[in-house]
Amino acid sequence: MEPDCISYQNSGYFTKLICDYLDEKPELKQLYHRFPKLENFKLQIEEKQNSFSEETRNILFNELNHQYKGFEVSKVTSNNISLLKDSNTFTITTGHQLNLFTGPLYFLYKIISVINLCKELKTVYPNHNFVPIYWMATEDHDFEEINHFQLHDKKIRWNKESFGPVGRLSTDSLEAVYQIFEQEIGIGKNAEYLKNVFRNGYLEHKNLAASTRFIANELFKKEGLVIIDGDSTALKKLFVPFAKKELLEQTSFSKVIETSEFLKDYNIQVNPRELNLFYIEDNLRERIVNDKGIFKVLNTSISFSEKELSTELENHPEKFSPNVILRPLYQEVILPNLCYIGGGGEIAYWLELKSNFKAFGIPFPILLVRNSVLIINEKQLKKAEKLKLSMKDLFSKQNDLINQKTKELSTVEIDFSTQKEFLKQQFADLYKIAEATDKSFIGAVKAQEVKQIKGLENLEKRLLKAEKRIHQEQLERIKHLQNELFPNQSLQERKLNFSEFYKESGNDIIQKLLQNLKPLEANFTIITL
Repeated sequence: MEPDCISYQNSGYFTKLICDYLDEKPELKQLYHRFPKLENFKLQIEEKQNSFSEETRNILFNELNHQYKGFEVSKVTSNNISLLKDSNTFTITTGHQLNLFTGPLYFLYKIISVINLCKELKTVYPNHNFVPIYWMATEDHDFEEINHFQLHDKKIRWNKESFGPVGRLSTDSLEAVYQIFEQEIGIGKNAEYLKNVFRNGYLEHKNLAASTRFIANELFKKEGLVIIDGDSTALKKLFVPFAKKELLEQTSFSKVIETSEFLKDYNIQVNPRELNLFYIEDNLRERIVNDKGIFKVLNTSISFSEKELSTELENHPEKFSPNVILRPLYQEVILPNLCYIGGGGEIAYWLELKSNFKAFGIPFPILLVRNSVLIINEKQLKKAEKLKLSMKDLFSKQNDLINQKTKELSTVEIDFSTQKEFLKQQFADLYKIAEATDKSFIGAVKAQEVKQIKGLENLEKRLLKAEKRIHQEQLERIKHLQNELFPNQSLQERKLNFSEFYKESGNDIIQKLLQNLKPLEANFTIITL
C-alpha cells in the first residue's frame, strides 16, 4: 500500500465547527478575518505593519535577548531575533503547554507547521522576513495536564505539588523521573542523545520554563525557531492599557458572549468570565473578581479598590496573567504576528474572539489548523498492504472497519438491504389495502412491518457474528495493526511521545517532517519511517 492522504474533514477526528471552517462555510465568515491562503497574507502584512510600533519591536528584541541569556543560540535564531527590529519582519506563532519532555507528538507538528509556513511565505513575499515563534504557556497552572508523557505504553509521570504558574516551577525533583526515562529508553546512539537532552534540559535548569526552552531550542535551533516566555515584566508593561480596560470595563465578557450565542449550535470551546485575568505569584494563580467595586483575588485575603488595582497594575504588571480568553490578545499586542497555528480545539476558541479583538483595536490574525501526521513504518505498511487496508480503512472506527472487512471476506451476502426493500414494498401495498378498506388495520400492518424488518436485522447480525468467527484470525490482525497506529482508538499524535520514534530513526524524523509538512494543505500527512 502506497501511503495516501485523507482530508481533515473525512478523518473523523475533527469537530463540525472545524470542518465547517475548513470548508469556508459562509455562515462562519464573520468569525475570522482572512482565510489561510497565501494571497491573503498580503493584506495581513499591510495591516499589521501599520499597527505595530517600532518601540514595541525594540522592547521585544531586548526582552528576547534577555530571555536567551545563558542558552546556546544558533546563528539563524540570533539573526531572526535581530530581524524583529525591522518593520518588514513578521511572525508566525504557535503556542503549547510546558509538557514533560514535549508531551504528545503534535508538539513537533505545531512547531514544524510554523517553520514551514515561514519558508513558504518568504518564497512568495521575498521583501519581507518571517520568524517562527513558539509561545511557551508558562503561566498555565494545570500541572496535571503536563506532568507526564507516554513511552512504550508506559506513562512516565512527575509527581509534585504545583499551585502557581508552571513555568516558575522548580525542576529539582526530576532526577527520579530521569532515572525512569533512562531505563525505559534503553541503549543506542539515539537513546544516548535523548538521555542527554532530558538530563541537560531538566537537571541543569532551575525551572520548567528554562528547561522547556532548552529542549525546544535543542530540537529546532537550526531552523531559527524563536521561543518566547510571556511571563515577563517588560512585555506585560505593553499590555497594561488592555488589562486596565478589561478590569474596568469587562470588555471581553460582553463580546465573547455575543459570539458564543452565535455558535450555540456548535460545541463552545471556552466561556468568558466577567474578568479574564489572574493574579499570580510564584505559588499563586487565582482569578480576580469584582465584588461590588472591590477587586478580590479568589481564595486569598488580597483585595484592591479600583484606584489601588490600577496602581498595582502599573507598578507590577507581571502579577497580572491573562486567561485563555485574553492570552491571544496579549500575544498579538506584543508580537508582529500574522497567523496563529493551533490544533482544532485552539482554533475553535480563537473563532470566538474576533469581536473582542475589534473592541480592543488589535488586528485579528489569520487562523490555521496545524499539520496532523500519521507515522507508519515499513513493516506496518506491508501488513496493511497484505490485509488490503487503505488509509481510509485505518482511519475508520474499529467496529465499522471490522464489520466492513467481515463482509468483504465473507463468501455469502451479509447485507440484507435488498430483502428489507422488498419487504417495505410489500408493506406499502398492504398500507394501501388498509387505507381502502379498514383504517384500523394500519396499526397492525405497521407493527408487523417493524417486527419483520427487526427479524431481518437480527438474522443479519447473527450471520455477521458467525462470519467474524470464521475470519477471526485475519480480523484480529486488522485490529492489532489499527491499534498500533491508533493507540486506544485515538490519534497517534495525541498519545505517543517523539522519543519513541527518535530512538529508532534519530533526526530523520525531524527532517522528514520538515520535508513533508505543508501547512496550508488540510490533509493528514502520512510519514513512512
